[in-house]
Formats: sequence, structure tokens, C-alpha cells
Amino acid sequence: MKRPFFHYLTIGAVLLYLLVPLLGTLVYSVSTKWNKTVLPEGFTFHWYAELFGDPAFVESMGRSLILSVGATALSLVIMVPAIFSIVVYAPRLEKFIQALIVLTYAMPGVIIAVGLIRAYSNSGISMVLVTVGAYFVGILPYMYQGTRNSLRNIHAVSLMEAAELLGASQLSAFKNVILPNIMPGVLVSALLSFSILFGEFVLVNLLVGGSFETVQVYLYKKLNESGHIASAIVVCYFILISVLSIVIIKLTSSKKETV
Repeated sequence: MKRPFFHYLTIGAVLLYLLVPLLGTLVYSVSTKWNKTVLPEGFTFHWYAELFGDPAFVESMGRSLILSVGATALSLVIMVPAIFSIVVYAPRLEKFIQALIVLTYAMPGVIIAVGLIRAYSNSGISMVLVTVGAYFVGILPYMYQGTRNSLRNIHAVSLMEAAELLGASQLSAFKNVILPNIMPGVLVSALLSFSILFGEFVLVNLLVGGSFETVQVYLYKKLNESGHIASAIVVCYFILISVLSIVIIKLTSSKKETV
């Protein structure tokens, strides 16, 4: 069936809307000067060399990865079994859990940060751990919805009943039957959660910004110093997320073929 022309027009407009700002950022990150002319006056990789030559950038990138990966991994370990248990064994609690998780959106980051500072500043608990906990709560809606939809799509209740009738224990059925089938959805949810956490600024800046500088805090500082370096940071961030997305797509594709 031939698609109408306006379909291609709409897709093209959306792609332009998404790609033009990114392309402009990329060009600005490799330009010498771009103030008074339509195109840059020259091109250079000096800004990238300066960026990667700065130990503060490498350290901030590592800190961001530690926080984002740590919170995402914690969510995977805790939330996936918990959501499975709710969907399969306690479906009556789903509406309550959904309402509880949606409340995450009701609290602005600034208010959450102020509350966490008042609660934990004198407790002796590292604010880095508090930030990981706040990140864990922040990504609950994404992990919950993605995992729940995956469980619904594979009819997890029926699969568990069939596995148990064949003699499998609940743990064995979850590990060998349910988990491989929902893994593509779980990985996509984890990627979405990681990308959101990696770009988060408000919480980390207020809670640990001065003592545990992440890449977003580093970017904020560089915005006032050099637009070229700030653009290079944004490009590096986009490349990292793109590489992770490609890896996740490959993993999910291979798992679907295996299943």
C-alpha cells in the first residue's frame, strides 16, 4: 500500500526538528569562530583535545557513570522481581502501586533535594548514597511501566502456571522462563532510566554538586566559560547514549531471536 505524501513530509519535519539542533551543536563544537558568518570561519578539534585533556572532565564523566549505572542496576535487582511478584501473585495491589509510583512526578526536584538535605545532612550517611537512593526513586515509573508491560505481553501468569505444572519451582520458572522473555523490555527500560539519570542536574547539583562533580555540573560551569567546549560535551553525551542504544538494540534483537 502506497503511503500518502504527507506521511513522508511529517517524518521529514520531525527529523529536521530533532537533527538540526544537534547538527548545529556538532558544527559549533569543531568551529574556530562562528559569530558573524552563516558558516563557521574554520574548523578545529582543539576543543575536544582541551576537553579530554582536562582531568576534571574525565573524573566527572566517571562519577556520572557511577551514579547512573549504580541506581539503574539497583533498580533492576530490586524492581524486576518486585514487579513480577505484584503482577503474578498480588494483582489486586497493582492500582495502589501504580498510584504510589506516579506520585514521583508530583514532587519537583528542588523540593526533593531540600527535603533530603534536611533529613540526611547530619545523619552521617554519605550524600552520594542519598543521591543514588533519590535516583532509584526517580526512575521507578520507567522501570515499573516497562517491566509490567513486558510481563503482560508474555502472559506471565499463564507461563508461571505452565512451568509449575511441569515441575519447576517458582524461582526456577522466573529465572529460566520469565526473565529471558521480558529481558528486551527490561533492557529498554534500563536504557531509558540510565539516559534520564545521566542527564539529571538539579538533584545532583544540590545534593553533591560541590564535592562530587558530575558531567552535568561540569557542563554548567563550562557554559559560562566556553560555548565550544560546552557543545563538545553535549556531543560526547549524545555519542555515549547512541552507542548504548545500539548495544541495547543488538542485545534485545539477539534475545528475541533466541527466545
